[in-house]
Amino acid sequence: MKKAVLIFFALVCLGELASGWMGWPEVHRVCKPLIMITLGLYYVISATHRSPVVLLAIFFSLAGDVLLMFETSHELFFIFGLLAFLTSHVFYIFSYRQHQWAGVNDALQGIQKIRASFPIVLAGTGLVIVLYPVLGPLRIPVMVYALVLIVMVLNALFRYGRTEAMSFRMVFFGALLFMLSDSLLAINKFLTPVPNSASWIMLTYMVAQYWIVLGLVRHEEKS
Repeated sequence: MKKAVLIFFALVCLGELASGWMGWPEVHRVCKPLIMITLGLYYVISATHRSPVVLLAIFFSLAGDVLLMFETSHELFFIFGLLAFLTSHVFYIFSYRQHQWAGVNDALQGIQKIRASFPIVLAGTGLVIVLYPVLGPLRIPVMVYALVLIVMVLNALFRYGRTEAMSFRMVFFGALLFMLSDSLLAINKFLTPVPNSASWIMLTYMVAQYWIVLGLVRHEEKS
């Protein structure tokens, strides 16, 4: 059953990418919501102990996907989509803290945390600095979103040594890709058009969500 759900997820992702390449809006309207619905189903049937926090992260990601489908209709859809994904990131932060071991000796400590965190903080704040002059009335919402996004990635990083190695790599890689996807979206929307932006944004987003969810499930399996 789990393998069948993942195969269906792969088909949904291919359909979403094809809808952008071929200009199939009907396929896009079907496939985009199914991305997180399918991953949510996989989590429900795979998780040893289903976490409401993970399910809420998945739900708000789904809400963000749906809201951003209508962003060209009215600016409010983008703002509410931003808020939905911000909420999703908050729940992912709590999910990462929930899916780790306590009292381990090989986790990142002190100066190690600072050194490992620096590239992530630099990338996130650097993008905000570049975008700041063109954000207009969305400056505060985007800055808050960027802060929460950085914290989300850092919490994935801080699972190092506190979970099974593959679970760490999956979640951290997924969190980095989530940051990349959001960065591409922001650059394309506010700064300059990105070639094939829709495809790159969705590809990085779908792989990000896939690795995060599977990484959290793997932690439960190995705990």
